[in-house]
Amino acid sequence: MNSAIIVAAGKGARMGGTVDKLFLQLAGCPVIAHTWREFDAAACIDEITLVIRPDTEAAFRRLAHEFRFEKPYRLVPGGKERQDSVWNGLEAVSADAEIVAIQDGARPCTSQSLIAMTVAAALEVGAAVAAQPMTDTVKESGDGKYIERTLDRTRLYTVQTPQTFRIEIIRRALAAVRERGLVVTDDAAACELIGQPVELVLGMEPNPKITRPEDLPYIEMLLRERGSIAV
Repeated sequence: MNSAIIVAAGKGARMGGTVDKLFLQLAGCPVIAHTWREFDAAACIDEITLVIRPDTEAAFRRLAHEFRFEKPYRLVPGGKERQDSVWNGLEAVSADAEIVAIQDGARPCTSQSLIAMTVAAALEVGAAVAAQPMTDTVKESGDGKYIERTLDRTRLYTVQTPQTFRIEIIRRALAAVRERGLVVTDDAAACELIGQPVELVLGMEPNPKITRPEDLPYIEMLLRERGSIAV
């Protein structure tokens, strides 16, 4: 069995305003509905766990009914840090789950083909992440004012989600993070801590995350171009 954990417990403080960014309307339906729909439709995923804020539980249940999502799903509360939310999600997946794909709720353009590629890679290697090579020249600065050096962009990648793992590997990796009292910004960093190889799965389509208000027009354009609109 393959599971998905969609992390949807953040408040999106950088977006400003009073509406949760996951419930902003893009291409005719809420952001989180686009994300959930791709995983619900992905043939390689059998069940979905959504990690949420408790005050949004009713809204998520309404979405499941409105969009007629078919796969079994669970709603579990988030934690203080993202890694705590992922841990809560891992505690809720089925006991016979072999692979888990961990996804940002605010990344609505993730395709079913990318999900499937990360699942296949994780089955072979144990851990895999969606990624894209850097195309801009990257500078390093210690003080944020003056350039110290230019980094070799041919060795640099932006890492996205899904980040997909054999479930025993990500549990062991996050347990190590928790035991050492560390905070990591993504799940792959936990695997790096225990020396687990992580395969880069290069996506061919844009897979942006909504972080700031200026992200919205671009992401809506992408959703409309691929036909991901409300029906």
